[in-house]
Amino acid sequence: MIVIVLLGWIFGESQGIGYGGIAIAVVIALVMNLVGYFKGDKIALAMSKAQAIKKTDNPYVYRLVENLCLALGMPMPKVHIIPDQNINAFACGRKPETASIAISLGAIEKLENEELEGVIAHELSHIKNYDIRVMTIVIICVGVVTLMADFFLRSQFLFGGRRDSREGGQLSAILIIVGLVLAILSPIFAMLIQLAVSRKREYLADASGALLTRYPEGLARALEKIKNFNQPSKAANHATAHLYIANPFEGVGKKVAGLFSTHPPLDDRIAKLRKM
Repeated sequence: MIVIVLLGWIFGESQGIGYGGIAIAVVIALVMNLVGYFKGDKIALAMSKAQAIKKTDNPYVYRLVENLCLALGMPMPKVHIIPDQNINAFACGRKPETASIAISLGAIEKLENEELEGVIAHELSHIKNYDIRVMTIVIICVGVVTLMADFFLRSQFLFGGRRDSREGGQLSAILIIVGLVLAILSPIFAMLIQLAVSRKREYLADASGALLTRYPEGLARALEKIKNFNQPSKAANHATAHLYIANPFEGVGKKVAGLFSTHPPLDDRIAKLRKM
């Protein structure tokens, strides 16, 4: 939020609108936070084309979720199925009482009982640990910083600062230079924060899921199947990729992808699970 306000102030000073830049930054941040906080889960489910199911639609999957929720002592989330043959799943929602879990058709068909149970336990752990709320807030802030930085750069190159040398002098020139540097670097730093938080929560959910099922090998074998059989997903979107149990796009498990992915390398996660 400090970075967002600072970008707004520099934008306002360089464009000659003073504290108006801060006002614009705060309004943008508030609107995006409110929409993301209250409607982010519905947007994520719609983007993945996930379909809500009842107990009668798929008793096997529904009972797996239900039993693990009872063991975890948390409310039953809404259960959705993603029409995708890849093995994947994600959870969303700002709190356990309004949470949803989405499981791909490929995971239901290709995973053994203990493996699917491990995947579901991982996603329920995200809900129980409030990881989804944290990541929603982080991603919204990243989006605001990126949006403002892009707006600042475009306004400088298209229109230039409104202060001329007589009005602003050296201060105006310094503000423009600092603003351009911040506009270029802010999205990079914001994305690094998102990557760091996302990776930490994946390790935490792996550990919490293993504690719930008392069988870490189940999730380890599921991650192995994801590594060996998954292809780039048509159901996933880059905006929601961080929510999934594994990167839904090409390069899953590769070293280069591991450096820039919101998820830790699958080999590392599997090794940690097998040491538990």
